[in-house]
Amino acid sequence: MPGQDAHTAAEQRFSVNLSILFTELPLLERPAAAAAAGFSAVELWWPWADSPTPGQSELDALGEAIEGAGVRLTGLNFYAGLLPGPDRGALSVPGAQSERFRANVEVAANLAGALGCGALNALYGNRVDGVAAAEQDALALENLALAAAAADRIGAVLLVETLNRTESPRYPLVSAQAAVDVVDQVNRVTGLDNARFLMDLYHLSMNGEDLPRAIERYAPVTGHVQIADNPGRGAPGTGRLPLDDLLQRLRKAGYEGWIGLEYQPGGRPSAEAFDWLPPGALGPVC
Repeated sequence: MPGQDAHTAAEQRFSVNLSILFTELPLLERPAAAAAAGFSAVELWWPWADSPTPGQSELDALGEAIEGAGVRLTGLNFYAGLLPGPDRGALSVPGAQSERFRANVEVAANLAGALGCGALNALYGNRVDGVAAAEQDALALENLALAAAAADRIGAVLLVETLNRTESPRYPLVSAQAAVDVVDQVNRVTGLDNARFLMDLYHLSMNGEDLPRAIERYAPVTGHVQIADNPGRGAPGTGRLPLDDLLQRLRKAGYEGWIGLEYQPGGRPSAEAFDWLPPGALGPVC
């Protein structure tokens, strides 16, 4: 977003995703690095890809690193399998993966609650050969209802995300409407009305969606926004997406939540990947 108006940028609240940025550092050093770069809000994929239930000492160490850095955790994924890797979630995958997701629900909610995190993201999971889509969808709804209840217990929203079919060809939610349909189903089944759409502008653009129309239509049910430029999934200004315009449209549509920076630093230290932000953009709102 070269040339972005400083006032416009300062109106946004940016959080930095520590599972894609600052990954050159050990996990427990990333919150302090984000704070040193000027951020006061961070988000994370589930940090233990091989374990839905890490030991309490590991959970405590992460919490202490976040609190010690003086940053706020604004988003956390439930267990999603090997991510990054071949998996795109666990909650719709019958057998061991579904059980791992269920085992993780209260663990993730407790960690999020202890840190004042208000959003928990539940990646849907890939289609599985030999299992009917309807069977996976029924399992997904059951598990999402459990996740919604856990999120509600800590005063958080449950997020359902669209991915892109190029990078995630077996993931079934590859349109904004598909994810919003799931959100509606979860809210209808639970009656909690705390399920929301995670609008990732990079994934929607990769799917060829009309982004201004998607913002206008889905902003009212959006609980979180993430950005990266396209092509390349790099920082704003490295691709062709008019992200400044899109973020302004989001504000005009009523979205006032966090904007998660979920992009690749592009072969440079992560601390150098925020030069698209004008001076003062992180300011006191972040």
